[in-house]
Amino acid sequence: MKVKRAIISVSDKTGLIPLAKELQRHKVEIYSTGGTLTLLKNHRIRAKSISELTGFPEILEGRLKTLHPRVHGGLLYLRSNKKQAREAKKYGIVPIDMVVVNLYPFQETISKPGVQLETAVEQIDIGGPTMLRSAAKNFESVAVVPDPQDYPMVIEELKKSRGSISHELRQKLALKVFRHTSTYDREIAKYLTKQFEKEDGLPNIFDEVFKKTQTLRYGENPHQRAALYQRVGGRSKFSFEQFHGKELSYNNILDFEASIDILREFKEPAACVVKHNNPSGISADPKIAVAIRQAVDCDPLSAFGGIVAINQTCDEGLARLVFEKLSFFELMVAPHFTEGALQILKSRKNLRVIQVHHLDDLEPYDFRVIKTGLLLQDRDRPVCEREKELKKNLKWVTEKQLKPSETSDLIFAWKCAKVVRSNAIVLTHGKKTVGIGCGQMSRVDSVKLACMKAGDLTRGSVLASDAFFPMPDNIEVAHEYGIRAIIQPGGSIRDQDVIDACNKTGIAMCFTGERHFRH
Repeated sequence: MKVKRAIISVSDKTGLIPLAKELQRHKVEIYSTGGTLTLLKNHRIRAKSISELTGFPEILEGRLKTLHPRVHGGLLYLRSNKKQAREAKKYGIVPIDMVVVNLYPFQETISKPGVQLETAVEQIDIGGPTMLRSAAKNFESVAVVPDPQDYPMVIEELKKSRGSISHELRQKLALKVFRHTSTYDREIAKYLTKQFEKEDGLPNIFDEVFKKTQTLRYGENPHQRAALYQRVGGRSKFSFEQFHGKELSYNNILDFEASIDILREFKEPAACVVKHNNPSGISADPKIAVAIRQAVDCDPLSAFGGIVAINQTCDEGLARLVFEKLSFFELMVAPHFTEGALQILKSRKNLRVIQVHHLDDLEPYDFRVIKTGLLLQDRDRPVCEREKELKKNLKWVTEKQLKPSETSDLIFAWKCAKVVRSNAIVLTHGKKTVGIGCGQMSRVDSVKLACMKAGDLTRGSVLASDAFFPMPDNIEVAHEYGIRAIIQPGGSIRDQDVIDACNKTGIAMCFTGERHFRH
């Protein structure tokens, strides 16, 4: 399809001039509007005002420019339909072969703090989406270009085909248009919903779009297909990039996500090792090297083949340390890597090296797709965001209590229990885990598992439980292994039985009043 006539009207003018020059080289007649027309003329590109095509001026302070039969007729009429061609000729409608349009920056506008409704409404594009849809509907005869990222591809096609656009590329671009306008309208609807409708805190309609960004090697098992999809137009700044290693697997990503939840709990330097969606060890220390050693040493057997994640820059010394501590692990995760660290880490062919950005800026919801629909909930806030409040409101329920100076040890244990899948029991000494019990159907079994993992280190340790103890048998096991203090949410109908068991055995216990169950 030879391009003879085009409309160019863009909000984002990035990369436009090379495309316009290529169109001019092929003697394409160009019509444009407003600022785009001025830009083209400033670069000595021959272009006419859209008013010369429509015979009607831009009115209503630019609200109405392109909604005219000579624009949409030129886009929509079927060139192969003789009746439509005669009708177009009768009304002076000429064919338009290409539309280069992108839309008002609505999302960018509403992202600015304090934006007023009136300002946002003015950024709702009308003519742009209408032209895009008209052109995309008639892809048999019209090429439509909605995204500056596609300009180089279109330029190459024009050069290769001497001013023509292939049927295959027109189809590809038309499909992109409908996805693009659908997303644009969705963002407007979401914004206006917040302005006009009262909700109970969660959206009445959870309308999101996800784009496939990576095909994975396979799913949880080799016979299952899998891919990574990321939210289109999401509010989160969190992102990651892979510097080295083979492609991520489905299970890698699940473990990587678990490591992110752990790192978000700590403002101080911290490290964790994750295996099968649970930490095998967590530690915080002013010296990140110490935190790494302690996280691995919590359960070195389980750490083999896991993920190592830190919330500090990984330098050459830390990279060597991890290699020294673990003969095999799948991923190394950090917010930054030095060049020296990357050289060392890349010496292992299959080790995946992942750099994360904006750990603290995640989407506000957690959701899971289930067989009957979707489960949605608020994302559980990190404990560190309200640590002072938590320390202040800890409720000591036993005769024995820890000193105020020891409260930070309890809070560390509580942070760790929050990120372990239930039933979660975590034993800690200072700012390091020594035993973790999780995934058991009975809480007392999780206590036994954590104590077994800790061995002799249970003596004098602090125990954190993500949910209340339903029976005093948990306390009996804790006493047997020499645990000195417990932090838990409380709230069981048998709380008093549990408190009595602690008083009997000399264990200090406090309630947080808040549960952190991870199902």
